[in-house]
Parts: sequence; structure tokens; C-alpha cells
Amino acid sequence: MDRDLSRIGTLLRAAGVMGLLLVAAGTAAAQEGYTPGRYYDLVAVGDVAVSPGGGHVAFVVTTVVEEENRRHSEIWLQPLQAGRPNGEAFRITSPNEESSGPRWSPDGTLLSFTSRRGDDPNPIWFLRVDGPGGEAFHLEGIDGPPVWSPDGTAIAFVRAPDEDEGEGDEDRDGWIAPDAVTRTLAPERFDGRVITSIRYKQDGRLALQPHFSTRDKRQLMVVDAVGGTPRQITSLSFDVGEPAWSADGRVLFFTGDESQDDELNATLTDDIWAVGVGGGTVRRLTSNPGSESDPAVSPDGSQIAFLSTPERGAETDLMVAELGADGNFRGQPQSLTANWDLAPGPPRWAASGAALTFEAGIRGDEHLFQVAPGSDPVQITTGPRRLSSFSFSDAEDVMAFVATDAASPTELYVARGDGSTEQKATRFNDGWLADVTLMPAEELTWSVEDGTEIHGWVVKPVGFRPGGSYPMILKIHGGPHSSYGNTFFPTFHVLSAAGFFVLYTNPRGSSGYGHAFQYATRGEWGIVDREDYLTGVDAALAAYPEIDPARIGVSGGSYGGFMTNWLTATTDRFHAAVSSRSITNWQSWWGTSDAQRLTEYEFYGPPWEQRDLYRRLSPISYVENVTAPTLIIHSEQDYRTPIGDGEQWFMSLKKLGVPVELVRYPRSSHGLSRTGEPWLLVDRLERIRSWFVHYLIQEPPRAQPADGLR
Repeated sequence: MDRDLSRIGTLLRAAGVMGLLLVAAGTAAAQEGYTPGRYYDLVAVGDVAVSPGGGHVAFVVTTVVEEENRRHSEIWLQPLQAGRPNGEAFRITSPNEESSGPRWSPDGTLLSFTSRRGDDPNPIWFLRVDGPGGEAFHLEGIDGPPVWSPDGTAIAFVRAPDEDEGEGDEDRDGWIAPDAVTRTLAPERFDGRVITSIRYKQDGRLALQPHFSTRDKRQLMVVDAVGGTPRQITSLSFDVGEPAWSADGRVLFFTGDESQDDELNATLTDDIWAVGVGGGTVRRLTSNPGSESDPAVSPDGSQIAFLSTPERGAETDLMVAELGADGNFRGQPQSLTANWDLAPGPPRWAASGAALTFEAGIRGDEHLFQVAPGSDPVQITTGPRRLSSFSFSDAEDVMAFVATDAASPTELYVARGDGSTEQKATRFNDGWLADVTLMPAEELTWSVEDGTEIHGWVVKPVGFRPGGSYPMILKIHGGPHSSYGNTFFPTFHVLSAAGFFVLYTNPRGSSGYGHAFQYATRGEWGIVDREDYLTGVDAALAAYPEIDPARIGVSGGSYGGFMTNWLTATTDRFHAAVSSRSITNWQSWWGTSDAQRLTEYEFYGPPWEQRDLYRRLSPISYVENVTAPTLIIHSEQDYRTPIGDGEQWFMSLKKLGVPVELVRYPRSSHGLSRTGEPWLLVDRLERIRSWFVHYLIQEPPRAQPADGLR
């Protein structure tokens, strides 16, 4: 059957994709939609940095190099005049090197960036942009992303003597835990690992991690802006991060967790600290429990803003504290968002010091907000889209950001600081977008039994004709406390091009709808949100009579994979499924994942304290009810939801006689669908498409019982 499916997929793609399938779905004419191979054309824009004077915007452009199965990132510059694009953007870093992380010096004459080049151990480079271009160069002693002092005379950065990724270590430091009790008879023969730390693996790093005690902690360094010998001004037992200068340049604020190496610490303990630029006593400014982050000093130096989360699951607030001349707090910090029910992002002070701006998610969108003491936050940008990477000129007459919506990949936009006179500055994706048909996302809302309104979107099939008959796929997001929204999802358009309606929703548990909504599923994963998904399917059927209720599929990844398993095990509504990086057994997941604290909070304890709950919320407990043909997709180096869960689901369905395939992707982590190798990512898109085409279009769904469970 694999060979037949492959042959069918090849023939369909060669024929301009979907003519055959659209006829089978009840459409009359073929239209070119978004096919999996179009992913190679996708250009991503991000990491925006406006020059202090507002004359340029630096940003990162990432393309896919299909032939080499990799992505390539460069830094580009967009010239501006009076806050508007002035000519075409152009590449400023080498096309033969990977470059990212642009940062401007306060006078706008230097642009720093990060680039690993050959055997050069220093990844921090600089370009002069105040005259004719030239070669990138190093500044002596600066080998971490620079943070300039307000007057531009000094640079702070964080570094550790050894910051490798722990992959391919020739010296194998930390492979054998220093506190290990066991010994070996032949050290030269042993090439394994002896582990005593919980943090021996981390998703996104394919190799196992060395023992934490064998790696130096990142410390705060200061050096003259022209380069020189850096001075280490902290010597702490934990990593420091997020350095921020005081307005007079005499104090540096930073973040760090004194309990970083206490692996059994279950509370939030990140704090904001301060130290004089000349070194000396390090002072902790915030207290535990609770975590504080993202310090930002006001332009006049009299206040500091930061984010504070008292405990896991609590609301995050934007706080402001008065600062004394010594850099210490004067009085208790005050919340600017205590009466606001969304989650603020990292704060930035307005030039006047009278207000702060930040990003926040709201009902599937992401926008810029502003808040002043004594007032409620005000939304600055609007529209059904997600904006990110905001950057401003010093005078705030120029603002730049990245924008995306359901039918548009990321591009650079520029506007005035108040959001007016907005213009699209780049059009990297316009060429290939002109060659495909993308159906827009249409909003859908409905209410569940207790009156809670649930929000989602529907994408129609390419070539949709009223009165036709089409299958539908319910897509489920991960998290569970993330959200879908107005951003470009290749998978949705691949399915739309293949002749499917696509329903994607934000059930209870999603972010962007208030704190109570976000944590409404605590202790009831799969139970509370099950109602939201099933009533959402009903709402879509009522709103779009062309959807065939006998041909509905379900698909999701991570928490969405768990929910896919859960729904096919507890209902008969779905006639085919694709379950990616899923969870099937919460107790075994807890023992193999790198994220145990997630369920320890959400399930009110570890498995031995909540044994029945872990079992009751595990899809494997009901697997005998599954009848939907299921494609299981998993990465072999997924440490967030390890592949054992996918294997358990595969083995169970195989023994039960349910049609099932397991696709194992090598060299891949939990982020395969977003940042995985391009060839594997595109392969994944085609396998999802071909599975649903086979079971919901080409082959009639198997009959299902009417009682909801088999």
C-alpha cells in the first residue's frame, strides 16, 4: 500500500496537484493551491532593528536552500526617509555565511550581528554603516551579543568560558557525572554516559547534555566600546542574562536564578539583580517566590519596569519600581496590568518615560499595546493578524515590525510610532504567492453548555463551489496554553489545496482569551476541551452545509497529538487521524520527557500522588475504542514528547487491527514541523496530505457505531 500511495501522490503532483481530488470532492475545476513543495519557496522575515536615527531598518531574511536541505539567514537593510521605505531593501551580510541578531550602536554608526564563520571562535561581528560599506570585523574582547551603555562608551555582554552545545565533545567533559558512585574497570573503553542530573537531555539539542556542574556559568562582562580586555563583574553560581544599563551608566541590572541547580525546586525563583559597573557587591532586587524578568530602565533612570509571575499558573503582570541613585528599589513595585486579563510581553519605555509598550496575544492576534501609570492598557495596532519584533527609532517617529496573517507569510512593515501611516516594506513572498490560490480564514464562534464562547476559523477548499460535498479536517494546536490565530500555517493551505475544509480553533486552555479561560482545563485535559472541539465541529457543519459529516478527520501535534488520540479513543466523530509528536500515556511520558513540571502543576502532583488522574487522562486507557485509520508522526530525538508514546499508540492500534502507519523522522526534535530539516518537514506535509486524501476522498470511510464508543 505504501508504494501505491507514493505513486498516487507523485501522479497528482505532476498533474498540477489537485484536479482529480477536487472532482472527487465535488468541485468542477482544478485550481493551483499550496502544495507541500511550495514550502521551499517560503521566505521568513524577523529580528527587526530600527537604527537610532530612523534612517534604516535591519532585519533577518531566512530562505530555504532545498538542494542542501538547510535554511540560510542573512541581514538586510531597508533605507527609510521620513518614516517611509526609500528604495529597495538590500543584503548587508555575506550571502555565503549565516548571520542573525542585528543590534545598533547608540550613534547608529555600527551594526553588530552574530555569525559563525569557519574556525573563528568569536561569533560577534560588526559593520560600519555610516559610510561606504566594508568587511565585517571583530572588536577585541567582545564575544557575546553587545548591549551598549546609554552614552555609547561601553558594552556589556554575558559569556562563559565554555558555551558549546554539548554535541560531539572530544574531551567528553560531563559525560560521567562528577558525583557518580559507580566506577569502571576500563575508562578508555567506556564511551557511554553516567547520569545523575534530571537535565541530561533538552529538546532541540540532539545530543545528551553533560552534567550541569561541568559547564561554567555565564557571567556579566564589560568592555570599552572600541574593544579591549573585558572585565568580569560577576562571579555567581548561576547564569546571568538580560543585562540592562542604568541611565547614568553606573549600574547594570540583570536576571538570574539563584536556585538554578536545585533540580527539585518546584517554585519560580528567577530574580532581578544589580551590580555596579566597577564590580563589587551583587544585590538581589526582587524576592521569592515568583519570577521576574525583562528589566527595562526608564530614560531618566528613575524607574525600572519588568515582568513578574508570582507562581506557576498565575497571571503575569507588568511592574514598575522607583529606583534610587544607587540602583536599589525605593518602595514596593506597582503593577500596571493588575486589572488587565491578558499576558504582557517584555516592556519598552516610551522616549518621554510616561508610558510603556509591549506585545500581547489577543483572540488569535498579536498586537502592540501601551500602558501609562493609572490607566488601562490601550491597543495600538489592529487587524486580524499577528505582529511581532517591534522596534523603534530613538525619537519614536519610526516603528518597524513583522506581520503575518492567515494567507500571508511574514514581511517587514514600517509605520510612525503611533502605528499610523503603516506601509509594507518588503515583498519577498509576493512572486510565488501570485502563482497559488490561498483561501482566506473565516471566523467562527460558538458557545458551549456553560455559555463560554469558543473562537475558531474555517478555511474552505481551493475551488470551493456552493452545494458541493467536501471532507473536513479539525486541526488542534499544542501547548495546551498556546493558540491558533491569524498567521500563515502551511499545513492548513496544503489541506485546503487537497480539497478539504480546515477547522482550527482555540478551545478553553488557549492563551489570548483571559487567564481563567487559559487555565480552565487544569486537571481536566481532554475533558473540558473535548466539548469545545465537538461543538466546534457541529458549528462548522451548521455554518457550512457542504461539509460531509461522514468524512471528518482530526490532526494535531504535541498537545494536539494527545487530543487527537483522545478524541479518536472517546468519540466516533472522526474517520481518519494524523497524530504528531503525541502523548498516549501520561505516566510514562512523565518519566521520559524533559518537562515534568508541566503535569506536576496541571495534574496537581507527580504520578505517585495523582496515579488515578494520570491514568484516567491517558488515551492509552481507552485505545480499544479507536477505529479511525491513524498516521503517527514522531521525531526520534523528540525529548519533549519522546517517541515511546508514539510507539505505544502504534503497537496498540496494530494489535487492534486499526489501519496505522508510524513515520519516524531521524535527526529531528519536537520542533520538526517548524524548524526541522526542510526535506523532512516537506515530507511530513505530503504524508499528512496523502493520508487524509486516501481515507477521506479516495476510499470511503468505514462504518462507525452510533453510540459514541465502540
